Amino acid sequence: MKVLFLFIDGLGLRSAAKDNPVHSGICPVLCRLIDKYSVPIDACLDTPGLPQSATGQTTMFTGVNAAQYMGRHCEGFPGPSLRKIITENNLFMELSRKGLRCRFADAYAVDNVDDLHTRRFKSVTTVMALTQPDTIAVQDDLLANQAVSHDITRKILNEKGHDIPMVRPSQAAEHLVEVARSYDFTLFEFFQTDLAGHSRDYQHACLVLSLLDEFLDAVYELCRTTGVLLILTSDHGNIEEIGVRGHTRNPVPFITCGPDAEKLQTHMTSLADIMPGIARIMVPGYTRISSNQ
Repeated sequence: MKVLFLFIDGLGLRSAAKDNPVHSGICPVLCRLIDKYSVPIDACLDTPGLPQSATGQTTMFTGVNAAQYMGRHCEGFPGPSLRKIITENNLFMELSRKGLRCRFADAYAVDNVDDLHTRRFKSVTTVMALTQPDTIAVQDDLLANQAVSHDITRKILNEKGHDIPMVRPSQAAEHLVEVARSYDFTLFEFFQTDLAGHSRDYQHACLVLSLLDEFLDAVYELCRTTGVLLILTSDHGNIEEIGVRGHTRNPVPFITCGPDAEKLQTHMTSLADIMPGIARIMVPGYTRISSNQ
């Protein structure tokens, strides 16, 4: 089985409202996937306060309820305690131990993996990827169309002075699905949605969602025709309530299309169920070792 996991940062579920740009007029493909293929899951993790990226993503990729472990939601980049949870066990490690090949498809704008170790601030996905360095894509991979830019089109890299040809969202989708067909499990992270939510700029949020939707349209069709299991979810809400600066306590969608999609959704209720759920469908006889949830 080939699995493509789209992690869309800051995307929650909310009914129609004037300050909710997540609607069929802006992102019809995303809305159709939510309506047809998703279940709502909890991102609050039985912890007071607003869900945050560091604890939410740690929970998503380790199966450990990081917010409860820390006693609070932690924003931004993971600190020492969260990094310890991630480096002890994560989804990439779990699948790699069983002989499955994983890939983090977001290309880093570096020449080699060693350059990432010197970064002071590392995201949850970077910390996870560094535990399995062969999962990491760098600039040469992007130039060879064997990875995808975090903003899909490579526009941001060009604005920062990188001489890399831009691509259309549909081209980036083709590159991503080709990567997914070459590996057992592929992860792509898109965080422009969260940045747009924090901007409180409705028009900017619409532009980001429209670009994402064009990308999703091609990704979905390519996964459907090639038999790749597509998963899409988020770490917390944000862009669906553009009138507030912070995150929301709304549930997030857990979308699955393709082989074993319904099986994967069974018992999927919160971010803590994602890592063990994926491991169960990809690793025959998988049993969870840790009960620290």
